[in-house]
Amino acid sequence: MNQDEITRLFDQQAAGYDAQWARTHPIRDCLHLLLDSAFAALPADARILCVGAGTGAELLHLARNHPGWQFTAVEPSGAMLALCRQAATRENLSARYHFHEGYLESLPDTGRFDAATCFLVSQFILDTTLRTGFFREIARRLAPGAILASSDLAADVQSPAYDVLLRAWMNMMAAAEVSADAMQRMRDAYARDVGILPPEQIAALIAAGGFQPPVRFFQAGLIHGWLSRRDDHGR
Repeated sequence: MNQDEITRLFDQQAAGYDAQWARTHPIRDCLHLLLDSAFAALPADARILCVGAGTGAELLHLARNHPGWQFTAVEPSGAMLALCRQAATRENLSARYHFHEGYLESLPDTGRFDAATCFLVSQFILDTTLRTGFFREIARRLAPGAILASSDLAADVQSPAYDVLLRAWMNMMAAAEVSADAMQRMRDAYARDVGILPPEQIAALIAAGGFQPPVRFFQAGLIHGWLSRRDDHGR
């Protein structure tokens, strides 16, 4: 998917996005629990970059628990970013947020960040060279040794294990009251528009983007999560 297609897709989904995925929040909550431990050693005044912020779920979680942290939310969908802004305003957190509507390459340089999150974003970049460049752009924004917590859909789509995981994933979507038509669109999109790669290959792309070898710290169905530290030498 190109950038315009991604933006249009999430603009269309924004209004019902959180409600549609409400039944899958236990997965998100588990990821956030592990994120707390991954970021536990960050300074009290840490600066956090959130790439592909969406409606801002992880930002809200982190901001509630760390009153001294500052956040930069990068999101190309104006509709999604508006919901992120509204959530921050409701909880009186917006003074600690900087909102950037656009992609990472257009974010003004305001200094290095202590950590970054990037959840279910790079999977929409089908070209592996561009995907490596995406991680390199994140690394460029981070201080040496800073942590990236990232997640993507991952599997060896040629293996029998993928069929098992995909079937379980679709059953979970059905339990979340996603319509049959929506599930078929999702299945088609996974085959056509989402760069589902083996976990080891995604880890290699992250490393090639300027990070130390990533450590896989999370899996729930098709979602895999990695912790990576920016290479001290940069790239």
